[in-house]
Amino acid sequence: MAVPPAWRIWMEAARPRTLPAAVIPVMTATALAAAHQAADYAKAAICLVFALLVQIGTNFANDYFDFQRGADTPERVGPRRAVAAGLVAPATMVKATALVLGAAFLVGLLLVREGGWVLLPIGIVSIACALGYTGGPFPLGYNGVGDLFVFLFFGLVAVDTTFYVQAGYLAPDVTSSAAAIGLLAANILVANNYRDAATDARAGKKTLVVRFGRKFSVWQYALSSVVALLCPLALLLHGYRWPVLLPLVLAPWAVGLTRRLARSVEPAEQIALLGDTAKFLAAFGVLLSAGVLLGG
Repeated sequence: MAVPPAWRIWMEAARPRTLPAAVIPVMTATALAAAHQAADYAKAAICLVFALLVQIGTNFANDYFDFQRGADTPERVGPRRAVAAGLVAPATMVKATALVLGAAFLVGLLLVREGGWVLLPIGIVSIACALGYTGGPFPLGYNGVGDLFVFLFFGLVAVDTTFYVQAGYLAPDVTSSAAAIGLLAANILVANNYRDAATDARAGKKTLVVRFGRKFSVWQYALSSVVALLCPLALLLHGYRWPVLLPLVLAPWAVGLTRRLARSVEPAEQIALLGDTAKFLAAFGVLLSAGVLLGG
């Protein structure tokens, strides 16, 4: 098999299907800041760069640590992993991870300058968890708390912090929206872990689907979608007008995705479902942002 060009190898290692989980929180928070008449697009851009770097650094770290822990084997049915496939040397992936997360730290210092020293520990913990997701003495992803990590850092932390950097305060409508984004971001992980359940179990990776079974994960996926779709209704209570209900048009799609997850057997379908779950998050974020701007 021909070796792909270097740019393609690193693009795959960055896992572009996961990047909406970094982009959508920043976009949603900025729309909310605009609704509060506090948007600062330069600060939002810094937040976006930081979020993307942390996401990519996390993906690089996962590529390395999953290989070291034996989770990425030839039996794995998901997208190719660079280290496990022999396309990138382990030491090279470690250097790439350090470079990307080091860049994230430097960008984070810009956020500290803009938003105050209260953001420094948040940035440090975010970068530490990027490594600790699959690395360290208690890897989050191997001990059933990966879903909580995604909900917190790609939902509550990402949205609330991006809003805070721009507005200088927090607000209940922002946290409500952050929870919805976090739940849908966690669904990307649910779809990923659902696909990898068999190989994860053999590698000792105790994700929630490994611990509690596939039926539990389907219910988790469904409940997260339902609660997220209730967020626009909650925003009505915060004074927003009817356009904020735009994300509700996605309800049939959410039902379809849940049914596909419950019925999926073939790896190709499960890989496609992962991508579609990320697209659902993106669509939800776009419609929620539009609704907030139009109905704020």
